Amino acid sequence: AKAGTTPQPATMMQSLLTLCGTLAPYCGVLCFLAPMPTILEVARDKSTGALPLLPYSSMISNSFVWVMYGLLKNLPSVYMSNAVGVTLGTYYFRTYTKYCTTIGAGKQIRTHFRGAACIIVFNMCLAQILEKDMAADIIGKEGVFYCIVLFASPLVALKHVLETKSAASIPLPFTLACFVNCLCWSVTGWFTMKDFNIYFP
Repeated sequence: AKAGTTPQPATMMQSLLTLCGTLAPYCGVLCFLAPMPTILEVARDKSTGALPLLPYSSMISNSFVWVMYGLLKNLPSVYMSNAVGVTLGTYYFRTYTKYCTTIGAGKQIRTHFRGAACIIVFNMCLAQILEKDMAADIIGKEGVFYCIVLFASPLVALKHVLETKSAASIPLPFTLACFVNCLCWSVTGWFTMKDFNIYFP
């Protein structure tokens, strides 16, 4: 382009798409890193307090589903960023179980472990048994379902927010990271990948 000329809309749009495609996996990793301060506090205090285990077991399950989808669809940005989620989720899960001493913790931990293991084995079997495109479609829809459930889960805190008139239970940095993450993946999924399973959740 000549000096002093105004950038063309098509060029600006392409730049936006490139930016979103570049940022999307990093934003995903940022969301996976969000629980780290909490887990480090658990390790320091040697207690999980009233923290639930579900966010960490579900991180493993959800991330593994997207790793499988990314591999089947040959989408490195999807499977590489979610591989980080599986790794961090496993670390969070292990740290939680090490310091959880509440009554009935053993049964709860076994239930979560078995649930995550079943999801992992189920999706590995799908990838091995079914034709590649069919397996990718089923696993992708499964991933969409898990994402909707995970993103809806913070809504349970709304009652507490309204009662206390405080949003402390919904951390702003994490909320912003999730918003940017969803925005980047939606733009990339719709315009670049043209993949419903990527842009919808």
